[in-house]
Amino acid sequence: MEKKLRVGVIFGGRSGEHEVSLVSATSIIAALNKDKYEIVPIGICKNGRWVSGENLLQAMKEADEGRMVHAALPADPTLKRLFTQDEAKRFIAASEVNVLFPVLHGPLGEDGTIQGLFELMDLPYVGASVLGSAMAMDKTIQKNICRQHGLPTVEFLWVHDVDWVADGKVKDQLTLPNQLANMSQKEMLRAIIDRLGLPAFVKPPNLGSSLGITKAHNRKELYNGIVEALQYDRKVMIEKAVANAREIEVSVLGNERARASAVGEIIPCNEFYDYDAKYVDGASKLIIPAELPDWLSTAIRDTAVKAAIATECEGMVRADFLLDAVTNVFYLNELNTIPGFTKISMYPKLWEASGLSYADLLDELINLALARFRRRHALRTSYQPKRDWYRE
Repeated sequence: MEKKLRVGVIFGGRSGEHEVSLVSATSIIAALNKDKYEIVPIGICKNGRWVSGENLLQAMKEADEGRMVHAALPADPTLKRLFTQDEAKRFIAASEVNVLFPVLHGPLGEDGTIQGLFELMDLPYVGASVLGSAMAMDKTIQKNICRQHGLPTVEFLWVHDVDWVADGKVKDQLTLPNQLANMSQKEMLRAIIDRLGLPAFVKPPNLGSSLGITKAHNRKELYNGIVEALQYDRKVMIEKAVANAREIEVSVLGNERARASAVGEIIPCNEFYDYDAKYVDGASKLIIPAELPDWLSTAIRDTAVKAAIATECEGMVRADFLLDAVTNVFYLNELNTIPGFTKISMYPKLWEASGLSYADLLDELINLALARFRRRHALRTSYQPKRDWYRE
């Protein structure tokens, strides 16, 4: 009998998307083929504590740490195991792990940090690499890279917290083309309105699930939105609002040769697709496939694949677009390297509509992780010099 692959599913995390992660992980664990895989649940509490144990997901949803066992996943590549703490507080080897499936949305899970741990462990893992994860997580970096590749993005500006707080008292700072600095808060607000107009969206660029995002209709809301976003991030991004906007999404799957799913549309129950509209209210509508002309669907799908390749987002990525319903001009809004995997999430639903079931999608993601790992391991990691100079 063929040995089952031991899949470490990691969920929770220290970001504001902790709860979303738990729901995504519930769906993934339920759908993984138990004939192929032995699942090793690994949780990360909001305080950063790594945990294991029976019925771990439920215990984490109820925040019942008494039912959790302290765990650790060492970076040492000779171990490749989850360790758990016994009653004497000693860490002992618990479960071998063959491949890791991170279901960690937001900072410290989707930004390349935990992917760096996986690289140190020398284990295959699902999703984008350290580089791809980091570039896609910061929306200002992501947008600038996509622009360099000629991909359509919404006009935006950004400001660091230190420049906002300085309020123009620090001058002569070197700036980037889209950066606001060397001016007072009043001057920044005036520059934003002059260059982007109102309404505008104000975002913390390193978060997902629409956390900390506001739509500013006037100067006061713009100011308050910046203050709100800086509660979540060290910088804030302000984007021009697209007129007559339709929210369009595409799922991308693959490593170097990625492919796009059918195109879907979200009709949010609120003014825009905020956190409550995504997860709480349950009144937003998903339309799959989106009612678009074939040429437009093709153009959007092609742009999604190009964006994934440009940012090296291997494995999976969800590309979100804004489409002007009157002109049919579309803009790439953002890329998400660990998109939601809940029952109502667009990433798996779009693939289901494209003929790939939830379980088969998970199989393919794991196979992509293993394929990338094999290619990496085929590379040379040592060099033999003409003489052993370092021994002298």
